[in-house]
Amino acid sequence: MTGRLRMDLHIHTCLSPCGAPENVPTRIVQKALEKRLDAIGICDHNSSENVQAVRRAAGRAASDKLHVFGGMEITTREEVHLLAIFEDAEELARMQDRVYDSLPGVNDREVFGDQYIVDEEDYVTGHNEHLLIGATTMSIDETVGHVHRLGGLAIACHIDREVFSVISQLGFVPENAGFDALEVSPNHASSPFDLSPYLDGSAGGPPVVTFSDAHHLSDIGRALTEIRMVRAGLAELKDALRGAGHRDIAPVFA
Repeated sequence: MTGRLRMDLHIHTCLSPCGAPENVPTRIVQKALEKRLDAIGICDHNSSENVQAVRRAAGRAASDKLHVFGGMEITTREEVHLLAIFEDAEELARMQDRVYDSLPGVNDREVFGDQYIVDEEDYVTGHNEHLLIGATTMSIDETVGHVHRLGGLAIACHIDREVFSVISQLGFVPENAGFDALEVSPNHASSPFDLSPYLDGSAGGPPVVTFSDAHHLSDIGRALTEIRMVRAGLAELKDALRGAGHRDIAPVFA
């Protein structure tokens, strides 16, 4: 028996240099439940160090009502943003190690702000000193390859935007990039790029999804994708993106 699950898989916490300090685990979970989301994805810039805190907060507040996928928004060498989505904490940690190994620089708090590591009760437990706002030395192909070898999903972020998107940086979406999906932002209608071939499917290739890219609590659920699947989980999500069985996807714009 399948049902439509409401998912926003691109949410930042206070760890991201551009994420609001208010984006802490308990408040993210509360807002997700208010928005009647079935699953969220925690994808901070080049780091996953707040994923487990949000998972624990969700377990306390919602039990099995809210599924939390872990991931990162990785910046490639080409300055393209990619979502890396995982289920398994160990595989996510291995991807994190690979990202840190290829991420040069140290954060300057006075310039880029604090990068807070927090626990499930929102208490600050540390500061991430990596330059999370920077780009890794990994290419798109290398990044997607690592994500797939570790069993994750690779989604090209906000392809409609004039910066940090695969179209803005390369001018097109490579057919052989291996993306599992293409994300458009809530404001994709004002994009300077012609997205119609991707939105109507005439370009072929990966399916289109939309998520909020929430940097503030009020952003959560502003755009989401309804995915027909049996239960929230990475295997089901992979099948849905491939259109396997009776699973399908339906972007929803608020």
